[in-house]
Amino acid sequence: MRTGIVVVATDGTESSRAAVRWAAREAQRRGTTLRVTHVIDWEWGEARFEFGAGQFASARKTAEGIARGGVALAREVAPDLPAEIDVLVGNPAARLIAETDGVELLVLGSRGRGGFASLMLGSVSQRVAMHADCPVAVIRGRGDVTTGPVAVGFDESPTAEKTLLTAFEQAAARGTGLAVIRTYLPLLPVYLAGASAVAVATPEQDEDERLRLYEQLAPWREKYPDVPVEALISHDSAAAVLSGVSHRAQLVVVGSHGHGTIAGTLLGSTGLQLLHHADCPVILDRHE
Repeated sequence: MRTGIVVVATDGTESSRAAVRWAAREAQRRGTTLRVTHVIDWEWGEARFEFGAGQFASARKTAEGIARGGVALAREVAPDLPAEIDVLVGNPAARLIAETDGVELLVLGSRGRGGFASLMLGSVSQRVAMHADCPVAVIRGRGDVTTGPVAVGFDESPTAEKTLLTAFEQAAARGTGLAVIRTYLPLLPVYLAGASAVAVATPEQDEDERLRLYEQLAPWREKYPDVPVEALISHDSAAAVLSGVSHRAQLVVVGSHGHGTIAGTLLGSTGLQLLHHADCPVILDRHE
């Protein structure tokens, strides 16, 4: 069961400040409480630093100051936003993953430093995104952008409809349009069997696929009549197309298509590539 809380991780860097501002706007849109979290990167059993009682008290005071600074920043964006702080101790990725149980959304910056160790892709952000128990937003590229459409990839996977619902909700809440991306491999004639599908023009097949997509979107367009919808058809990979669209979008929504051998993995290859290359915030939409 989800609670009315959006959690944002902060370490005081500019990347995390962008995440706090974004999270404040998102919590305000949802009508939820914002929890600003800082993790003191310190293992009780195998400490990187020999903290005495005074040193640890000083580290905690600094952490509380960072978290309170995050709340102050959030209220610059949303003055009446209910907000609280949470200071955690331990491995940052593990503690943040534990924080995701039951919350509506976890928001992360794309890189970090210091006590909130190495909040960068390939490290904490990537691990949390792969194993979180709730949707995760990673604030990348033009993190504070508030113009442009929401973009989403829509395929034939079992969770595609739920991801599309999230994308429509996000577009409606922002008062913007929705770019729906469908990628597919066209049927090529025998003499083009060795050619790259990306480089081959197949206008008739593309139009058929576009019409099929619009047919699938018809019930959603009826449910969200105020959300303009643009359908984009491509032979390229979903990650490549969504990365390209991210340069003019304010948000990309990706479903949980992980098929790895690690239990609980959220992140598929498309989501992973977007976390490295998108030019706007990305929501990794987890479905129960």
